[in-house]
Amino acid sequence: MSNTESQATPATDSTWQDRWQHTLMDTYGTPALNLVKGQGSYVWDSEGKKYLDLLSGIAVNALGHAHPAIVEAVTTQLQTLGHTSNVFAHPQVIELAGKVISLVGTEEAADARVFFCNSGAEANEAAFKIARATGRPKILAAERGFHGRTMGSLALTGQPDKRKPFEPMPAGVEYYPYGDLDAVDAMADENTAAIFLEAIQGETGVIPAPEGFLAGLRRICDERGILLVVDEVQAGMGRTGAWFGFQSDGSGVVPDVITMAKGLGGGLPIGACLAMPRAQLLAKGMHGTTFGGNPVVCAAANAVIDEINEKNLLENVRQVGAQLVAALQNHPRVTEIRGRGLMLGVVLDTPCELDPADYGILLNKPSPEVLRIVPPLNLSPTEADEAALKITAMLDDLPNP
Repeated sequence: MSNTESQATPATDSTWQDRWQHTLMDTYGTPALNLVKGQGSYVWDSEGKKYLDLLSGIAVNALGHAHPAIVEAVTTQLQTLGHTSNVFAHPQVIELAGKVISLVGTEEAADARVFFCNSGAEANEAAFKIARATGRPKILAAERGFHGRTMGSLALTGQPDKRKPFEPMPAGVEYYPYGDLDAVDAMADENTAAIFLEAIQGETGVIPAPEGFLAGLRRICDERGILLVVDEVQAGMGRTGAWFGFQSDGSGVVPDVITMAKGLGGGLPIGACLAMPRAQLLAKGMHGTTFGGNPVVCAAANAVIDEINEKNLLENVRQVGAQLVAALQNHPRVTEIRGRGLMLGVVLDTPCELDPADYGILLNKPSPEVLRIVPPLNLSPTEADEAALKITAMLDDLPNP
């Protein structure tokens, strides 16, 4: 029996879509694939087809699938202590908090504090409450930005089509054009509590902040006593070749609040909100979560950070990312490749209506003409070559615009 055949589960192939439609809310529609197994940078569906995973659970599976370090950490912790709630401390969360603070890598971060939760949206909810705790009523958030789908994080999301069905939103959020420093300068006043943004807008199509924008925001915030909040949910945890996206632009800017999730848990649900000293405004009883900082997910996150450090994966991200850009940038259908490291947006001259899965790859399209590539951070050069060949084959089949 071949490796591909051994992955198939024919008994469920013909029924899973019906079962999905009859048991799950229609928030995502019905998926085209039913994935049953993953190993490294590859996954298999219920019909036994193998795919190179260039989406990694939307930038979540930082070390790929079934990584031994995560499996061992989670298994050991689950056999030791599975859950405590936040009524009690445990070693994994204390260790992880120290590691997360150390990733910022600046002297001012030594006195930072971390709140652990379960997702990027929850991390941004915590940041929202920090902003509210300043006593100032106004928050500035970037147009076309994405910060989550809970009511608070949705209010921060600069995409009217996502907000409209659930209005009225929590009040006080105004939206500025991403990258327009003059607009922010005009909008930021004595009533402004915080300025929110992503270092690289992910869901909009992988759009990095323009050169000098973060530094300009930092200046405005310092002059007017405003908190600078950077959402690193997608760009963080090594995806750009630095621990955080704001570190990869070379400006040296350090935010007051950093939110993160996705790759932090390597596939397990965890989020974090890190606050510098001037942003430590949530006192005892002002916020909380039952599952946040769970021992098992913290064990996974500790393993992810250790593995990235021990295997020098930040350098791998930079090298393999550059390899992918070099292999794709001269294709006649490619007009631009945006992003950094292994957070890339391949911009095409026409909308891509082809299904990447038909070419043996998993990736998605945050907009019709942009292919988002966010593979595991340990994607090998050989796998990157394979990815480039498969993407090129798909691009070759695109109809002329």
